[in-house]
Amino acid sequence: MLMSTVETPLFSSDVVIAAANRATRAIPPLWPLASSVAVNPFLGQTEEPLATAAARLRRVAGIALTMPRAWYAQRLQAGAIGGEDLEAAYDAAPAALKPGTFAELIDAARKPAEPPQAIPTVAELARDISFLDWPGIVADRMSHWASAYFDQGQALWAGQQSTGTYAAWRAVATHDLTPEIAGLTGFAQRVAEAPVTAEQALIDSVASLDLSEAALESYFHRVLMSLGGWAQLARYQLWQAELEGKTDASVTGLLAIGVFWDATLLRHYRSSLQAEWQKAARAHASPISATLEDGVDAILQEAAERAAQRQLARMFAHVALLPAVKRPTLQMAFCIDVRSEVFRRALESLDPGIMTLGFAGFFGLGIGHRRFGSDTVEARLPVLLTPRIFTCSGAPTPAVERSDATARIASRAKRAWGRFKLAAISSFAFVEAAGPLYITRLLQDGLGLTRVAAPGDPAPRISVPLDVNARVTIAESILRAMSLTEGFAQLVLLAGHVANVVNNPHASALHCGACGGYPGEANARLLASLLNDQDVRVGLAAVGITIPEDTLFLGALHDTTTDAVTIYEDDYPSAAHADALDQAKRWLASAGALTRAERALRLPRAERGDDLTGRASDWAELRPEWALAGCQAFIAAPRSRTAGMNLTGRAFLHDYNWRRDDGFGVLELIITAPVVVASWISLHYYGSTVAPDVFGAGNKLLHNVIGGIGVVEGNGGLLRAGLPWQSVYDGEQLVHDPLRLSVVIDAPHEAIGCILARHPEVRALFDNRWLHLFALDDEGRMAWRYTGGLSWERALGNLPEDGKPQQELA
Repeated sequence: MLMSTVETPLFSSDVVIAAANRATRAIPPLWPLASSVAVNPFLGQTEEPLATAAARLRRVAGIALTMPRAWYAQRLQAGAIGGEDLEAAYDAAPAALKPGTFAELIDAARKPAEPPQAIPTVAELARDISFLDWPGIVADRMSHWASAYFDQGQALWAGQQSTGTYAAWRAVATHDLTPEIAGLTGFAQRVAEAPVTAEQALIDSVASLDLSEAALESYFHRVLMSLGGWAQLARYQLWQAELEGKTDASVTGLLAIGVFWDATLLRHYRSSLQAEWQKAARAHASPISATLEDGVDAILQEAAERAAQRQLARMFAHVALLPAVKRPTLQMAFCIDVRSEVFRRALESLDPGIMTLGFAGFFGLGIGHRRFGSDTVEARLPVLLTPRIFTCSGAPTPAVERSDATARIASRAKRAWGRFKLAAISSFAFVEAAGPLYITRLLQDGLGLTRVAAPGDPAPRISVPLDVNARVTIAESILRAMSLTEGFAQLVLLAGHVANVVNNPHASALHCGACGGYPGEANARLLASLLNDQDVRVGLAAVGITIPEDTLFLGALHDTTTDAVTIYEDDYPSAAHADALDQAKRWLASAGALTRAERALRLPRAERGDDLTGRASDWAELRPEWALAGCQAFIAAPRSRTAGMNLTGRAFLHDYNWRRDDGFGVLELIITAPVVVASWISLHYYGSTVAPDVFGAGNKLLHNVIGGIGVVEGNGGLLRAGLPWQSVYDGEQLVHDPLRLSVVIDAPHEAIGCILARHPEVRALFDNRWLHLFALDDEGRMAWRYTGGLSWERALGNLPEDGKPQQELA
């Protein structure tokens, strides 16, 4: 029998667990495919600036956090980055992280940076001396087990999640002979003799690895990064548990497994790799410190962002004034999603009486929604929040309830039928017998003849009715947050958005991020019902918000792939609004055509706007739309500040009027919620572009869905997180410029500073330049730039000297 030899640690078990917890917080969460949302991959590094984060992630993941220097050089040569941008970035950089002179910066920028190299794991060192791909073997065995353990309905034999990750893995690994076949003799026996708890296994493994206390956090971070998307998925489970005031030990269990592999490999190959491992352990113990090269890269990145900000400032300096309209002919609220900007601009161009607004697409209703015929409750709100209101589709009538029950039974039968088709015994017989019956469906789907319809559920309702005071309070807070407290049109449309596509595992990532990766129609229809409620209107009038009697609110849904808009007019049939509704439909059809024509210019193989309508149902289409690729700015201001700007679908537009915001409570909500969500989206695209091997999902052509939760590239390997490469690259060039988001707010900069002072976690995003922040002056110019530490500087140097307007955000 092989006996476990465990060294006595030089530090307490509490130190090990504390280091493990800190490393866990450095890992971003990964949402499952059913509700995938954009996540800031640098979530654990926002308390430090880009250069320091680059030094950290270089040693634990072997990645760079900026583009190759040739990318910046090309933009400098083409004039996309001006000399003034580079000089300003150089001047703003810390003295310790920039060359002594500007000329030395130019010289450094011309030289390629050293390729990033991670500190090797024991598995990598073992590979180098044994010529066996131990990292690949570990990844294969981890994925083989984890795909069953984390499965969400795809596997027929799923792992036992109730036992915890470490215990479930240990039960499987004691019978897995693959490591022993590869040469790691006695592996199963060592697993059997290992401690029964993840914490103790981690402590014992650390002791045998001869790590110092200073090395623990860095080493643990390195191990978790080597586990790819599995560590991020486990981090998601912890995230969800903490939203409910609970905890989850899945990440700790995965860390214990990864460290156990390293400890076992070191024991097996100790005589050959001890010296190299000691060198790696010392590297982990050294403090994280940004180098001058990291500083140069950060300056180049800052220069690229200042160039984009300069273009944006020129646009704000030449805003066309909107004509005065007594009462809008049509008002339509859209999600702040950048895809809405193109449609809003097209719609407004059709008639001066059309007024559009931007607001977070969950419309202020944090709901847990059950669709018609479904048993699943979907959290249709930003992932930073938890549902407070629970809703379902359909009125509480016996007929609807019977229909709902029938649909749910049919859904369960469909799932059972699907499992029968895939079962080990019945699958082959099923294909033999029933395969020919599917030929018509296969031809329709394969030729793109099937059209994906907008969600057509019955009108949603709140499961447990709220009293009138609660309904009035919710309605008031939402309308004030939208800056929509007067001047209501006869017809007001509230549009959520969806992306109806087929054969796309990441389809939910194209839906509404503010709705948790789900379509936004339920939230929009619920808000319409709330604002049409006569009791609510009476209560609103009492607090100073008077909605005219002839104003009708209707929910709508904007399909961002086809730019078709569905209006849920049957929710509130009204003969008095028939003409206004018909006119709105004509305008929406025209705006959709204009939007498709503009979007076609960016999409490969799309010469006309009409070419876009079939992409949603095309099985072979890798790029049905560009989603949020290209996002550069978040603007919180009245629409009058951005009217006439061609922001080319690159800006989040949130309507906000600070003069109606007594006490700046709405501004505080915007900065701490929509701005943070937008930062996640921006940095999600940034990470997938600058570090696609670690923070990207790889090639769509090679994707296989695993466990119903994520994708692997090819027939195995680690779970992949982030965006597919085709989401940021058109086959010839990048379609997303990796620029950190510029936040522009029309409000006194002193008020913005007070809010940042109250929210240090949000302030860190701006202090460490993960976001840039500007305040407009009374003339609507980008007059103030936030420089960190609650300080501001005049930013009028961004304005054009020639006085010529810049019409488009490039």
